[in-house]
Amino acid sequence: MPVKVYNTLSGTKETVQPPPGGRFTMYTCGPTVYDSTHAGHLIPPIVGDVVKRYLRSLGYEVYWAHNFTDVEDKIIRRAQEEGTTPEAIAERYIAEYLEVLEDLGIDTVDVFPRVSQHMDDIIAMIQALVDKGYAYAVDGDVYFDVTRFPGYGKLSRRSLDELEAGARVQVDERKRNPADFALWKSAKPGEPSWPSPWGPGRPGWHIECSVMAYKHLGYPVDFHGGGIDLIFPHHENEIAQSEAFNDGRPFVRYWLHNGLLKMDAEKMSKSLGNFVSARELLDRYGPAVLRFYVLSHHYRSPREFSEARLEEARRAQRRLQAAYDGLRDALDRAAAAGDGPPGAAAGAGSAAAGGEVAAAGGDGAAALRAAAREAREAYHAAMRDDFNTAEAIAALFDLAHAVNTCIHRGEASGPGGAEALRAALAVFDEADAVLGILRRGPAAAARDDGLQRVVDGLVELLLQVREEARQERDWVRADRIRDGLTRLGFVVEDTPAGPRWRWEP
Repeated sequence: MPVKVYNTLSGTKETVQPPPGGRFTMYTCGPTVYDSTHAGHLIPPIVGDVVKRYLRSLGYEVYWAHNFTDVEDKIIRRAQEEGTTPEAIAERYIAEYLEVLEDLGIDTVDVFPRVSQHMDDIIAMIQALVDKGYAYAVDGDVYFDVTRFPGYGKLSRRSLDELEAGARVQVDERKRNPADFALWKSAKPGEPSWPSPWGPGRPGWHIECSVMAYKHLGYPVDFHGGGIDLIFPHHENEIAQSEAFNDGRPFVRYWLHNGLLKMDAEKMSKSLGNFVSARELLDRYGPAVLRFYVLSHHYRSPREFSEARLEEARRAQRRLQAAYDGLRDALDRAAAAGDGPPGAAAGAGSAAAGGEVAAAGGDGAAALRAAAREAREAYHAAMRDDFNTAEAIAALFDLAHAVNTCIHRGEASGPGGAEALRAALAVFDEADAVLGILRRGPAAAARDDGLQRVVDGLVELLLQVREEARQERDWVRADRIRDGLTRLGFVVEDTPAGPRWRWEP
């Protein structure tokens, strides 16, 4: 089954054709670093991370560039307000953004190009555009002549007549056409500048991404991502200057645009002042919940930001996490009873590859094996259909229901039950290696760590003492133990099979 994506340029879903050698390139527009990273900034890198991880899971190599705009008017103004340098402002917020990505588990970006590191390349591309007749200089500024590029407006589906009428463009009598955009801006007093053939100045916004994409990825770029608010003018202008520079050859094969995060029906934005910092949200909800919140929507869909929506995401993620933790606990109990090898990953490789597991076991085990196969097929069908993470997560919830049913009915015992549980776990682990919505903390994947074994043992010991207190009808002591664990972030659930616990910091 091929991978299909919705290409903004064509307005249709297209089958992705792997490039020669099976190595994809991807470019996503990163933040302008003049203020703290906000929640809306999380969507493009999370989406990019998932796209890369999924393609990589299919055996492809993906090289991903995610840029920083560290030369821009807002950075200059912020530096002037604080009495410092634009470089200091940019470094502060770049470091903060990288820390946020690390906390979100996004370690798949290959290069973070910065505008300030590419001035010679930018000047060279602008000079080439001037030499080819696509750009012209006036009073130390350089503008791109949109009338020289026949395809201008093809991404945003805007006609040049509309643009000439003044829609969303700033009138400047020095321009040949009102829609012409700046490639180079002449220096103003007190602002940072670089020498150029047209005098000291700095680049326009759009040329920066074209240069960084060309420098690090070459042409054509396979996937270019960003918010839908960048379609015009930013990405439209990228296409014009890039394809003009490259003698008409396509700049990007597939344009992927994510929906925006909205607050009170407006785009969340630093410039509008209606944003919540990503750091605050990470501290309150943790990376798994934030990734779940973003990925429970299709990437092209808008998202409404509110505390209520985040709490819904937290509750839903907890339900999925509880099923996952319960699955691992059941496998540990099966191993302790001699029903299967210890370590939840045993047998996962064959299950993840679609191999059949042993048919031993009762009807419940057979039903769970069937549910695992169906969930894996549904997960891949969703991800191959324009990276539909919302449907992929729905498939995991269906599997979680089947897991809980099997365990609560006591049908997970015996070799057949253990095999079925391992098949289900393989699906969870395969999907979560891409989605990253399940925690791997003290209650999950860190079980092999020496310190974790101590924590697990202490919690189990406390729960054993609590069970003894309950049998003696010493409810005060039992409640004190449970309340103490709750204060430490441990959630205890009493089930017919005994108490279960998980860690929710």
